[in-house]
Amino acid sequence: MTYKKKTTVLSGIIAALALIYIMSIIFDPERRGARSDVYSWLDAAQNDRISDITIMQEGETIILTRNGGRWFVSHNGKDYPARTLRIEDFIAALNKRAPYPVRSSSAASHARLSLTEDRATRITVMAGAGLPVLTLLAGQEDSTGHIFLRKQGHNEVRSGENIFSAYTNAALNSWYNLRLFPENEDGSLTAASVQRLTVYPSAGEELPPQIFTRNGNQWTFNFELANPNMARVDNYIRDILNTAGSDFAHSVAASHPMFNDSRISIEFGNGGIRTIRFAPPDEEGQRMATISGADMVYTLPSWASQRLFVNIETFELD
Repeated sequence: MTYKKKTTVLSGIIAALALIYIMSIIFDPERRGARSDVYSWLDAAQNDRISDITIMQEGETIILTRNGGRWFVSHNGKDYPARTLRIEDFIAALNKRAPYPVRSSSAASHARLSLTEDRATRITVMAGAGLPVLTLLAGQEDSTGHIFLRKQGHNEVRSGENIFSAYTNAALNSWYNLRLFPENEDGSLTAASVQRLTVYPSAGEELPPQIFTRNGNQWTFNFELANPNMARVDNYIRDILNTAGSDFAHSVAASHPMFNDSRISIEFGNGGIRTIRFAPPDEEGQRMATISGADMVYTLPSWASQRLFVNIETFELD
């Protein structure tokens, strides 16, 4: 056999072996099974259409609604600002493509795995009126910490990493956006956004208001400072803009006269004005507060409220 013929024969053998190898990969049952195990519960193409998410567990229900591009927590007939980033993370968990191998296709397994309608945790995702785009039932964990899951109306049971309990087991107030300025969840409000800040101490203290007025990159004051520390003023204003409560107070109305004890007024560069009104501190130093333009009442821990009312010496250079 000539060299040329040998080369041709060897090339043909190599090509045939390569084809056999490729076909063995394509049709290998284990590899095909692994691909079918990769699964997501919610198509990401639905995300922009989502209008409501309901989590039901052991008689407790959390209702998250989207209105005008903003998320809210519906509770006792009232909508409270929700933590948008937390909800987006929850949706991303539902979108995530991950190993969820099929564990059973029999309805008889549902009771054993806590996946019956009356025992499972239920996650319902709506996209406006009509049928849900997803109703996911979450059952018990297996010995490895993976959780059993199935779609409502389907017998097929899958299991996978339990990335949902951090959301389904969370308390109601973990979904609240408790910032006094809920629009500042992304940190877009800074000291540079503020043109004037006026702090009115408690009426019982009979002290004049403290007024901070922007002048370019500096601040002027209605009180005397020998060596003003501009960085401390910026930090103080930043603290106010980032203040968050520990919870909403549901038992008192925002219009209650107790909220005339003291106040902080903020004038922004866009012409907007927001005023925070405070009730007197309780025995533990906690205060309730309201903010103009909203009808929520926030409960502020003592450490948070104390840093909003400070002595003017705080703004002196050391």
